Amino acid sequence: MEFPEDLRYSKEHEWVLVEGNVATVGITDYAQEQLGEIVYVELPEVGEKVSKEDAFGVVESVKTVSDVYAPVSGSVIEVNDDLPDNPEMLNDDPYGDGWMIKIEMSDPEELEDLMTAEEYERYVAELKE
Repeated sequence: MEFPEDLRYSKEHEWVLVEGNVATVGITDYAQEQLGEIVYVELPEVGEKVSKEDAFGVVESVKTVSDVYAPVSGSVIEVNDDLPDNPEMLNDDPYGDGWMIKIEMSDPEELEDLMTAEEYERYVAELKE
């Protein structure tokens, strides 16, 4: 299981890549593994406002349907348009081609509430116990 060191992580298993004031968001390797084969993805529209910890999308797998939560607040400035037609990209490359949305952050200090790779790896290990 991968825990890229350049990302931040939420307890709801979303990852965040920060570039300037833009946060790229996706679900973690652990999340996609728990969900199993992903068959459907619903994402917000560009321009929508999202608030930290509010659901912004839906991921459906053969096992279950899960909401995806915004790790930071702001405006959606880009959506991975390939994902709804190719939801398996979340399974195949959760930290690359499987990115979901890009958020222009309204409060970058919210990043302080997210976990480092090391902290998230410990968190996942505790969940497995």
